[in-house]
Amino acid sequence: MPVTQVQPPSDDRRWRAVEARMRRLGGGPDALIEVLHAVQDAFGFLDVEALAYVSDALRVPPAKVYGVATFYSYFTLEPGGDHTCVVCTGTACHMEGAAAILAAIGAAHGVAPGGTSEDGHLSLLAARCLGVCSLAPVMVLDGEPIGRLTPESALARIASLPAGARAGAAAGAGVDSRGGAP
Repeated sequence: MPVTQVQPPSDDRRWRAVEARMRRLGGGPDALIEVLHAVQDAFGFLDVEALAYVSDALRVPPAKVYGVATFYSYFTLEPGGDHTCVVCTGTACHMEGAAAILAAIGAAHGVAPGGTSEDGHLSLLAARCLGVCSLAPVMVLDGEPIGRLTPESALARIASLPAGARAGAAAGAGVDSRGGAP
């Protein structure tokens, strides 16, 4: 089934990669999740215009596209911060103090898990497991796994990040858009 000739929301070259992915997947409604991944991988998040474009191009009702985008926790509808911090909350990390690390980061930067600080400097995410339990507690900061953390050492690492430097396109830089470790 060919991709419907629907114009992307802008002339941004990243849409070409999304369109190519749609063509490889056949351009039908069954490609919805993979196309949403392609959009998020290209732009870092899914905005209203992107969801409408995917709906039109794949011939999927807008409510279904929005439902899928909001049901799966690895999709985000807001742009991420300059830096992304993913704190593991799996069993080993939980037992070793992940909650205290999340609380310290949240308090220091005024952000809750799943959000971005008001200044746009930091996006804070929580992951169920990053698969590096031997390093518990662990966070992935701009794609770099850092283990054996304390709240103080986590805050020190974040404080060392440059201001205003875009760390990665995806909101979950260092955690693939499907929620797993790189």
